[in-house]
Amino acid sequence: MSFKKNLNKASDATVSRVSIGAAVKRSRESHGYTVDDMSVTTGLTETEISKVELGADTDPVKLQRIAAALQVSPTTFTATH
Repeated sequence: MSFKKNLNKASDATVSRVSIGAAVKRSRESHGYTVDDMSVTTGLTETEISKVELGADTDPVKLQRIAAALQVSPTTFTATH
């Protein structure tokens, strides 16, 4: 199953968009990256990254780019605790 399908399944089931955004922000901060650093590394704008972190945008392609920049699995952002 693709990450996109997993994300859609997770979003519908147990992981809220806000939780995904918070996980992205935690991961970014734990790696010592600023939003500007992530923008340069991913090719996304600072606004796009901020929207992801706020849970307003959980586009799987953007999440994959962020995960690649952080060298983590995209499922890191959808894991339930």
